[in-house]
Amino acid sequence: MVDGDVTTVGVIGLGAMGAPMTANLLRRSGGPVRITGRVKDKHQALIESGAHWHDTARSLATGCDVVLLMLPDLPEVEQVLAGPDGLLAAVPDDLLLIISSTSSPTGVRELAERLLEQTDGAVKVVDAPVSGGVDGAVAGTLSIMVGGADADVARALPVLAACGTPVHLGPLGAGEVAKACNQMIVSATILALGEAAVLADRSGLDLAKLFDLLAGGYAGSRLLTTRGDRIVTADYSPSGVAKYMVKDLSFATAVAEATDTHPILLPALSAAFDELVERGLGDYDISVARRFVAER
Repeated sequence: MVDGDVTTVGVIGLGAMGAPMTANLLRRSGGPVRITGRVKDKHQALIESGAHWHDTARSLATGCDVVLLMLPDLPEVEQVLAGPDGLLAAVPDDLLLIISSTSSPTGVRELAERLLEQTDGAVKVVDAPVSGGVDGAVAGTLSIMVGGADADVARALPVLAACGTPVHLGPLGAGEVAKACNQMIVSATILALGEAAVLADRSGLDLAKLFDLLAGGYAGSRLLTTRGDRIVTADYSPSGVAKYMVKDLSFATAVAEATDTHPILLPALSAAFDELVERGLGDYDISVARRFVAER
């Protein structure tokens, strides 16, 4: 429990993003960090660094102040909450959930309202999706888009600050809207880089030299910096998995409909990533955009 400035934090979702975020929490948060997962042996490095292992979400949540959920989407969050070993079975009396999945803003708000009613106000929710990829998670430099009530966000910010730069953007769901906007830009940029790579390669240009040159001009971007070498060398080993973009862009589409926005690029981006997944490329990194364009 809170003791002065010390907060007990739990983390559920120890994958490519969650594990390094937990490592940064251990180094920077100054309070106890609890973890759980399917296989304890996979997380020995975190345990040896000071994380307290719990066999169930229920055990982890008992006495916790904040639980960070770094899971793919809301269905996985629901699984962690439910059942005799679920988080809610701990009967928390003042627990803040930080949902860091890229999810539907409406879905997050509906979940939060249900939890408030179900727990008589004991469980509150903040949404805080992240951007920056595995590199940012390891370095602790993630951009963290936060939505929620002021008091709840005030509790979340010191925890999230251990993982990057959190910014409170508005009420609950605002973080998810921001992440939808982020993913529109990411998907457009990576597709443009993929198309440019194919055009340049088929025209006989040295792609590595071209990308180095473009990085210094208006075409420069974080994606060109972090994915340029992968595109040049055709290294599509997964970091940011391409198939998740289908889900993310569907949330952006829902936001567009809810705000009576008629986007130009978004329908084309959604169709492109639908096709990419249909062609069997969804489990590769988003840099596979080059191969996708080349094979069309």
